[in-house]
Amino acid sequence: MNFVRSCFPIARPTIAHRIAFFTAAVALLLMTSACTKVEMKMGLKVDLSKLPVNAMQLMLPGGPGIAPGDKSPLVAQFTQPDGKTLVTEGKGEGKVMWRDLSVTATVAKVSNKGVLTLDKDPRVSDGKTVHVEVAVPSHPELHAALDIPLRYDRTYKANFNGASGSNGSDGLSGMDGSMGSSGSMDPNNPSPGGNGGNGTDGGDGGNGGNGADAPPVDVRVHLRAGSEPLLEVSVTSSKKTRYYLLDPKGGQLQVSANGGDGGRGGKGGRGGRGGSGGIGTPNGSSGRDGMSGHDGLSGSSGWGGKITVYYDPAAQPYLGALKLSNVPGPKPQLVPSSVGKLW
Repeated sequence: MNFVRSCFPIARPTIAHRIAFFTAAVALLLMTSACTKVEMKMGLKVDLSKLPVNAMQLMLPGGPGIAPGDKSPLVAQFTQPDGKTLVTEGKGEGKVMWRDLSVTATVAKVSNKGVLTLDKDPRVSDGKTVHVEVAVPSHPELHAALDIPLRYDRTYKANFNGASGSNGSDGLSGMDGSMGSSGSMDPNNPSPGGNGGNGTDGGDGGNGGNGADAPPVDVRVHLRAGSEPLLEVSVTSSKKTRYYLLDPKGGQLQVSANGGDGGRGGKGGRGGRGGSGGIGTPNGSSGRDGMSGHDGLSGSSGWGGKITVYYDPAAQPYLGALKLSNVPGPKPQLVPSSVGKLW
């Protein structure tokens, strides 16, 4: 490592670089501030601190509930004494800026634009409720809260497909032949034109690389019984395990271990054009066109990985929530087993 550093020193930001970065950051901040001021003058945005507001409501327009991996925008609505309403920018397409509000959330994360994000790993939020609170610093008496339940009726994808092969390089085009030299057309002193040079052949295209084989994949399914049954699912391949929680009524997990596509063969290069014969008495002959190169062959597709599903027998009626694909490969195997709770 010291040898690498001595031969290829890692560049450190100079004072000039830091000053340039700081200047650019300040310029961007000033530009953003200037844009906001223009929007406020045009009536596209409002300064909430200068408006009378006596009520606030928090909404989730994407529908009730949030699922692992979801991003769900919030909308805050404000009511003025005269009954008029104002809503936040973003999903609400209103004039109230999120920067004028204070937003906090538990279980999920919330951006400075009022967008909630729930971790895609269901173990992080399982058994909890997302709680969001919004306060208005300029109006301390106003605040709103919203409890958001979890839902699991989403479609998830566990992709373990083999990598595609590289595309073959295109062949080089041949060089055009040179033009024949000019002769003389003077009747008293005629001379023939020179022959044009032959064009060179184009290069052959390279062959595409073969697609990679997909790895074997093990799927484990446990039924969480109850009035609203859920499926706990783990998907493991190459020492990596991912977890999912599915509502079999509307949720779906697509597990794919397809072989990688073969790379495209390169195109053969165009043959060079023969040079034209020179003018004279007689004219020179044109050169022969070069032959175009052959196209490269496409690579072969990789093999699909073996998919084995170990499932709790009680979960068998809900296995339709799993969609398995491992083309071209052996048929996925479904193996009843005593699969206990996965977390």
